[in-house]
Amino acid sequence: MARISPAADQAAALELINGFSLEMTGKDVPGLEEARPAIPLGTKINVTFLGNEDLEMRVAAAKAVREMGFVPVPHISARRLASQAQLEEFLTALQEVGATEHVFVVGGDPATPEGPYEDSFDVIRSGLLPKYGVKEVSIAGYPEGHPDISSEKLWRALEDKTASLKEQGLDAVILTQFAFDTEPVINWVRAVRGRGITAPIRIGTPGPAGIKRLLGFARRFGIGANAMIVKKYGFSLTNLMGTAGPDTFVDDLSALLAQDPTSGKVGLHFYTFGGLLATSEWANDFVAAQS
Repeated sequence: MARISPAADQAAALELINGFSLEMTGKDVPGLEEARPAIPLGTKINVTFLGNEDLEMRVAAAKAVREMGFVPVPHISARRLASQAQLEEFLTALQEVGATEHVFVVGGDPATPEGPYEDSFDVIRSGLLPKYGVKEVSIAGYPEGHPDISSEKLWRALEDKTASLKEQGLDAVILTQFAFDTEPVINWVRAVRGRGITAPIRIGTPGPAGIKRLLGFARRFGIGANAMIVKKYGFSLTNLMGTAGPDTFVDDLSALLAQDPTSGKVGLHFYTFGGLLATSEWANDFVAAQS
């Protein structure tokens, strides 16, 4: 397929990155305060649901996000919930600080569920979310597959969750695990649209960070990180002491999306392994370079 014009490439890159979202943990409130001037008002900021955080920490972080002028997207980790009562306690606390309109429901890491929710679909089909003011639900997508879940099961889950959300009158967003290689990403986007799923997609990609740290996260989450892939992403395995940013990944992905009119609404979600400030400054610099 012929490459489109540089001007069209730039327009596609801006469309991809404008309205990007970020991710933080419950402990990252000081980092968010530091990065605040570099983050556009109204930016969606996901707040994780980690095993070493408690309800108060998660709720406080979501509240801080909202009070700083951003849109909190608290995570709900299905397998970490001990009971329906715990889920409702969390939703109640989030609603009290104005942080339930947007949530991200994910299965979570524990191999054995800590309560009644086997996966994110169990939380979604419980019907509890809209009762607490939820309007939009992000669900997980896996362009490079999942190490413990078959492709067939992943596709069935994606279809079931988007259908259930539609039935409940809730908007859906598909938020992907981070990737280094654009080829499986664009093929997966096409496959999503080919199944009639029209929900906006946010492609997860790491913000600028140390190469060793990026590779560590890639191995931990089962993401492909062999020599060919990381070279395509833009760094070399012979220089592990350096840092890398998603410049090449974003350039290449935006060019591929520009060539495919069926891709629908696709944006970026940054996993901020190198910090909220570094990622936000990188995004601002990238946008300025396209203008």
